[in-house]
Amino acid sequence: MIEFELEDREFIELNNLLKVTGLCESGGRAKVVIAEGDVRVNGIVELRKRCKIRSGNEVEYMGEKIEVI
Repeated sequence: MIEFELEDREFIELNNLLKVTGLCESGGRAKVVIAEGDVRVNGIVELRKRCKIRSGNEVEYMGEKIEVI
């Protein structure tokens, strides 16, 4: 499991989260995998590329989980 700390931000967009955690090599690739339905937020498939991910959310992609704190 990867822990991602928002620090002083209220949220991070889903495509940016996948990029900054290294699960996707680029923002463009992140947008593609989201559009293809390969990403889950709190156990539900998320198709919105710019979905706001907030503290307490859990994102899953390719068997990896990101816990946002």
